Amino acid sequence: MKSNDLQQLAKEIRACRICADQPEAAPLPHSPRPVLQVSSTARLCICGQAPGTRVHKSGRPFTDPSGDRLRDWMGIGEETFYDPDQLAIVPMGFCFPGLDAKGGDLPPRRECRKAWHDRLFAEMPQIELILIVGQYAQAYHLGDRRHKSLTATVTDWRNYFGEDVIEGGRRVLPLPHPSWRNNAWLKKNPWFETDLVPVLRREVKRLTGSESNSPEIEKNSQNG
Repeated sequence: MKSNDLQQLAKEIRACRICADQPEAAPLPHSPRPVLQVSSTARLCICGQAPGTRVHKSGRPFTDPSGDRLRDWMGIGEETFYDPDQLAIVPMGFCFPGLDAKGGDLPPRRECRKAWHDRLFAEMPQIELILIVGQYAQAYHLGDRRHKSLTATVTDWRNYFGEDVIEGGRRVLPLPHPSWRNNAWLKKNPWFETDLVPVLRREVKRLTGSESNSPEIEKNSQNG
């Protein structure tokens, strides 16, 4: 795989207008602005849901409170997170899908997955671990290995993490969405932060070579 092939594919994705010009359902309610971070060297990839309103405005993935929480879970700061040599970011929907009647984000557009995802991951064979954040990413990467609920899937993280045959030899680690709307879920599932997060931070450090620079992690370390 050549780096220029990957960059050309990323250029095509950033110019994509399928869900506005040839949508499968209602057209995208605004001008497309695909957001992703590709890499020919990163061994770690985040596959999440889709950009929200703030990310649509910034054009940079996870520039919102969800990103702050995700970086805290991972134990890294923005310098490592936004370094494409260290980390790839491939949401299931590259564009902000719009809001539903209750003001929540709509599901990722299906057009992205069909047009781009298989090709994009094929162009990044060096990826060793994919963090699959939320039910849509888990559906794509786990297929029928996924449980019926997100909670059951994340609870079974040890089995998924232990299988190196998923995604062509890549390992996966399922995570809940880091949205602050999931505070109740985190309170009901304290094992996530006590059992899974330490493994996540260890793997992020191993794959990026980064030291923990999250203020919350440093505080916990000092208190411990």
